[in-house]
Amino acid sequence: MIIDRMLSWHVERPGPVAARPLRRRNGPLPTAAEGELLLRVLVCGVCRTDLHVAEGDLPVHRPGVVPGHEVVGEVVAVGDGAVGDFAVGQRVGVAWLRHTCGQCRYCLRGAENLCPESRYTGWDADGGYAEYTTVPAGYAYHLPDGYSDAELAPLLCAGIIGYRALRRAELPPGGRLGIYGFGASAHLAAQVALARGAVVYVMTRSPAARELATELGAAWVGGAADEPPEPLDSAILFAPAGDLVPPALAALDRGGTLSIAGIHLTDIPQLRYQRHLFQERQVRSVTANTREDGREFLRFAGQHRIRVTTTPYPLDRADAALADLAGDRVYGAAVLVP
Repeated sequence: MIIDRMLSWHVERPGPVAARPLRRRNGPLPTAAEGELLLRVLVCGVCRTDLHVAEGDLPVHRPGVVPGHEVVGEVVAVGDGAVGDFAVGQRVGVAWLRHTCGQCRYCLRGAENLCPESRYTGWDADGGYAEYTTVPAGYAYHLPDGYSDAELAPLLCAGIIGYRALRRAELPPGGRLGIYGFGASAHLAAQVALARGAVVYVMTRSPAARELATELGAAWVGGAADEPPEPLDSAILFAPAGDLVPPALAALDRGGTLSIAGIHLTDIPQLRYQRHLFQERQVRSVTANTREDGREFLRFAGQHRIRVTTTPYPLDRADAALADLAGDRVYGAAVLVP
């Protein structure tokens, strides 16, 4: 049987998730353009960035875009000129970064995540809230063995971004790491830090997330703005709440670094220099990731079994999954299964 139609979800009118910005459509399958792979979507993770795209926190780049950039798919067609050793039937991963120019000063120095010509899956091009999608072969990932499709999907953004945020936090060996917010990305980054010998303290408002943090090995778990029991060498802010920046900075030891992992953050309240920044405390943002970040993290995941906690939803309930994410009702990472 030839399949030429598919179910997909589109951001029809960006706005509050309660206003149902996503709409279902039944339309034609995409095709693999030159250099691209056509994938049958096996699982797509639901990321907070999808929520920002749907609600309009991020400006519209492609009207009616199909969100979703944590895609595990099966290759069903390979376009002309596709690079890499990808073949029909192979399982591959699609992540947020989709295109860079390769020629600007940022790309040439290994910082392609800062490329002014960068484009992104589920924002500039249709993503994985669909039965089929495409990816430029140069931006597709080989995936580690030993994980189910559902476990792999959150690794492709939550995992990669958490890994880069951890790098940006400059955590010293055996250091004390504070994590603010404990959703999909945080619960993966915590495991990387723990595997490297860190002591992890978690601050989150969700009782279920506090329970998960304890199960994973956090030394202490408290409320979202609680003061940890000792000064922190490093901290990562995963919650998109600017109000948490001052308490996170105040919790840092001398020379500590706060890494802010989100693509969107509410306004940061006024800081006091002596309390929040003096003694060489610093704040560092995280902007997307490089492909090398992704390859490094997926190699780590292949060498260290990461526990990936997921809540599955059928594809036809993608709007409900996004609403549950907005309401902090998702345990671990939500994933869509066609």
